[in-house]
Amino acid sequence: MIPLNYDELLILRGKEGTLGMVKAGDHTQYFIETEKEEILLALDPEDVLVASGFGTDEKTLNGIKCVLYMIREVGSPFIVLPKNHPASKRLKVVVSAGGRIRLSCSITPGTHPEQDILCGTDEFHGLEVKGVNGGVELNGLTGGKIERIPFVI
Repeated sequence: MIPLNYDELLILRGKEGTLGMVKAGDHTQYFIETEKEEILLALDPEDVLVASGFGTDEKTLNGIKCVLYMIREVGSPFIVLPKNHPASKRLKVVVSAGGRIRLSCSITPGTHPEQDILCGTDEFHGLEVKGVNGGVELNGLTGGKIERIPFVI
C-alpha cells in the first residue's frame, strides 16, 4: 500500500507514459457525459481518480494535474467520445474514477463510459489501481518511478 492523502497527487512515471492519482475525498458525485445520456457516478472518499498521460515530459504532467483538478475541484464532467471519433487520436490525457481501475493498451482513449478501465501505454497494460483506506494499491506494476507531491495548481 502506498499512502495517499486527499491533498496529494501520486505520480507514476514510466518510460512512455505517466499516471496521476488523487483520492475522491469529499467530492463524491461526478457526471459522465456520453453521446446519449448523462450518468451519475457516486464515489466513496477513498476511491481514486486516475489520469493516464501519453508522455513523460513536464507538459504531460501539467496536463494530468489540470485534468484531475478540473474534474475533482471544479466539477467538470467526464466526457466519453463515441466509438471511432476522430478526437480519440489526439487525446493526450484520459481519466477514470472508482474503487478499482484496470489499465489497458488495447482500448481506444476516451471512448469507454465504464469507469473500471482506462487506456494507458504498453508499459502499464494490466496494472490495477485500487483505492484503499489511506492510500492506493498498485497490483501488477512492473516498473516506473513513484512520487507524491502536493495536489495544487
